[in-house]
Amino acid sequence: MNNEHEIDSVTGTSTTGHSWDGIRELNTPLPRWWLWMFYISIVWSIGYWVVYPSWPLLSSYSQGVWTWQSRGAVVQDLEALKSQRGPMMDRLATASLQEIMGDAKLVDFARALGKPSFGDNCAACHGAGGGGAKGYPNLNDDDWLWGGKVDDIAFTIRHGIRSTADDTRQSMMPSFGRDGILKPAEISAAAGYVRSLTNLPTKQDIALGKKVFADNCVACHGADGKGKREFGAPNLADAIWLFGSSEETLIETITNGRNGVMPTWAGRLDNVTVKALAIYVHTLGGGER
Repeated sequence: MNNEHEIDSVTGTSTTGHSWDGIRELNTPLPRWWLWMFYISIVWSIGYWVVYPSWPLLSSYSQGVWTWQSRGAVVQDLEALKSQRGPMMDRLATASLQEIMGDAKLVDFARALGKPSFGDNCAACHGAGGGGAKGYPNLNDDDWLWGGKVDDIAFTIRHGIRSTADDTRQSMMPSFGRDGILKPAEISAAAGYVRSLTNLPTKQDIALGKKVFADNCVACHGADGKGKREFGAPNLADAIWLFGSSEETLIETITNGRNGVMPTWAGRLDNVTVKALAIYVHTLGGGER
């Protein structure tokens, strides 16, 4: 490093005295327009501190000359939206689900209200579009464990499934293997028989599987395997699978049981939001009349 300030012979600019590997650093002044912008930004920041809330204090913060806050603006916007929605919200609150379904404007309003509520509360499990995931039902199809009418959907949302509410939907699939009800060979045969209900290939003993199914599964899933809604027992003959159709998955299901939980939303969500969610889910494509 050379501390002597020299004049560059090519540009005529003074050097800073820094030199690396024979390369000298020019002491080129900043553009005047940039300096003016820098000074203006400093003045602007001081004005911003004075006009708007900015400085933290011991127990509060400086309010600013205008006492304007973005939080207050949001509150005002929400109040304006609430006032605008008021008449439709009142109609949605007092109308029954069937009355709402008979009014196209109310259905559109309920869908518009239900979509963001679904995103906030339901999409984590059922997906943003209601397409579901492994262990979480697809709400777009016409396969319903507890019924797909709008009243059924609203009841499920309010009270949940295997949740804490007194009226929650209740069902339980036994752990046939873990509890020693069935032997491994019987479980494998039953899995093969269930696959055969949707014409999926299997190397298991179908005759044994059919007998195991008749002795242990018919009470909930029916003799034809099409399920019973009063028990929340899925249809095993429609090729729609909640956890998957592979033989390994079915063996795991029969061995350990499947008893997922859906929260009770009554109390967490108000009645109007529950109605809007029920309408929104019902109109995704698989709702029943």
